[in-house]
Amino acid sequence: MVQPPGSDMASFNPQTTIGAFELGVLLSYILLGVTTTQVYIYYSRFPSDPSSLRYLVAFMWSFEMAHAICIGCTLYQMTVSDYGHPERLILIPRSLAIAVLFSGSVGTGVQAFFAARIYRISESLYIPCLSWMLSFSRLLGSIAVCFYGLRLKTIPDFDARFAWLLNSLWSVASANDVLIAATLVYWLSKRRGEGDQRTVALVDKLIAWTMETGVCRWTGVFSLLRYDGIELYLARLLRRECKM
Repeated sequence: MVQPPGSDMASFNPQTTIGAFELGVLLSYILLGVTTTQVYIYYSRFPSDPSSLRYLVAFMWSFEMAHAICIGCTLYQMTVSDYGHPERLILIPRSLAIAVLFSGSVGTGVQAFFAARIYRISESLYIPCLSWMLSFSRLLGSIAVCFYGLRLKTIPDFDARFAWLLNSLWSVASANDVLIAATLVYWLSKRRGEGDQRTVALVDKLIAWTMETGVCRWTGVFSLLRYDGIELYLARLLRRECKM
């Protein structure tokens, strides 16, 4: 294989830099396709839903698409524009910093929506208010990451000064998802016997999906603690959030 001209590839490991990033982007695009299909099915089957809910779905999908465009631009810069110059991989692309803001906004909106669902099921504000506080903290963290990502020049500089912010952002998002999943499982299980057999089957399916989401989140937390590293975090950041 011909090495890229004008570069020292001796110490360059693409598997922990471009490789991790590219896997995250590819998985992100796969899940974006799934999300787009779900949006199409939703608008086709539920035309009479409240306008506020339909607008929320459109808003979320628009931000998902904006996020996909940003990470696509970042991947192009890393693999095409900067081809043959691995030393440039330490620079923070502006599109990557902006992608964090879009990702945080989508995640916050989804979590806030499910917290509202919990309130309607439980008729109690304790868990929903806690979830909304965590969602708002996540949004503030995403704004901070975007702001400092645009101001700072290199990833090592950002990692040295704000690695704690990235870890906190991921931890808060994971804790909120687990809180939502556990609460939904509890209340759905409690209401399981209140309907007919068809309703019970649907509730069982919802419980299974909710538990899967919680397991996925805890797996992400474990990988973050077990395999700490800025490149691996970026790959996870680009992956689409598991939606309940």
